[in-house]
Amino acid sequence: MKPYKGAFAILLIFLATVMPSVTKGQQLDPILKGLINKGLSKSQTVNGKYLDAEQAGIDQKLAKSVFLPKITLNGSYTHLNDDITFDENTKNLLTETQKLVIKDAVGLPFNSTFPNTLPLQEVPVLQNQNILRSSVDVDWVLFSGLEASNALQASKHKEASLNYLGMAEEDKIALQIIEAYDKLALVRASKKVLTTSEDYLNEQAIYVSKAIENGLATPISRNKIELAKQQLEAKKLEFEHNNTLLIEVLHQLTGESRADLKMLQPQLHSFSVDADSNWEKRNEIKALEEAEQATQYQAKMIKSNFIPKVAMKGHYEFIEENLSLLDPKWYVGVGLKWNVFDGNQSRLKRRKVQLETAKYREQIEEANEMIELAISKAEISYESALLNTKIVKKEIELANENYEMVNTQYKNNLASINDVLDALNDVEKANFKLQESYFKERRAVADLLHAKGILNY
Repeated sequence: MKPYKGAFAILLIFLATVMPSVTKGQQLDPILKGLINKGLSKSQTVNGKYLDAEQAGIDQKLAKSVFLPKITLNGSYTHLNDDITFDENTKNLLTETQKLVIKDAVGLPFNSTFPNTLPLQEVPVLQNQNILRSSVDVDWVLFSGLEASNALQASKHKEASLNYLGMAEEDKIALQIIEAYDKLALVRASKKVLTTSEDYLNEQAIYVSKAIENGLATPISRNKIELAKQQLEAKKLEFEHNNTLLIEVLHQLTGESRADLKMLQPQLHSFSVDADSNWEKRNEIKALEEAEQATQYQAKMIKSNFIPKVAMKGHYEFIEENLSLLDPKWYVGVGLKWNVFDGNQSRLKRRKVQLETAKYREQIEEANEMIELAISKAEISYESALLNTKIVKKEIELANENYEMVNTQYKNNLASINDVLDALNDVEKANFKLQESYFKERRAVADLLHAKGILNY
């Protein structure tokens, strides 16, 4: 029998092409970066965090606006049932007083009769029954007792905390997309290996059919090849199912059309990373620290409730003729408000906020411990994946040598077709393992970079 070294050589060349090369540092596929960006834009959770941060930014503007003057224009019309006047005794008193003043002015004796020829001015009403008013009021906080300043600082730290939470959520989304993309690359590479194996089996089937015709082989050999082809079809069906599932996952994460995702040809590239590389503070820690500072300023804001507040108020009437005799045309004043005792409300609220601050501190300590554990776990996983890759490469080498030997025996009728198919299956399994090992390497690297806070995308 003739050995099919040509087909096997093609298989080895193909496997060499799908084996990922080692890439220094973290370099993501540009297509993968594009998918991550789309995923971040689509994520409702991420967008929700940034909307919360935007609300905190508005709270800052509200705190600043406390020191801006508030100007109010007022207008009203009122119709009374009658004019508001002095009572009769007061009217008589004012009239007699007016007569005394006039007599004194014209030189008449104090006790003389008032001449009817001299005019008297009627006693004015206090308020006309038709009242049309138009005015402007100005209220201006001059000093808020540091309450507004502390509220401003609390809002700033709250906004920063929410922004960091959004970034932390972005990291999670990016990791999910990277994992799904790498799984898709693994499925595509595995499917190509199966396709190449299928071509080899087809060639073997042709050869065996001719051998049967020439009496050099039995139908059992052909049945063995058919069985191997059916098993191969089952594997292809499983990979196709996984491919469809991963396409759907990427579609849900990124919003990219399924048609475009099906056209992707991702490949696994091994990353090398320095396990001793420096690490940066994680976004989760930054978010907790900013939240902690926000509560500290909230406590200060509550404490400032006992500091006196100073405000100015001004008023101006545009229609003077409708003013009562007691109403001023305009006035300006400065007032002070000092909360001396509020029934322990501020003290209790401040204590509650201080407990919230302590809770954030506990969460920060716990998060740091969890991150250290995650870094150690990722480093161990990465080292294990590198070692496993070396083992699998040796396994591939042995599988290839075994196939060459079995193929030579098959050529000399010293081995059966079963032995050849088993040897080919061993080569396939070894190469599948290598792809999976590279996939685990990438997962370990991504987890390590994320744990160290240096995952770039």
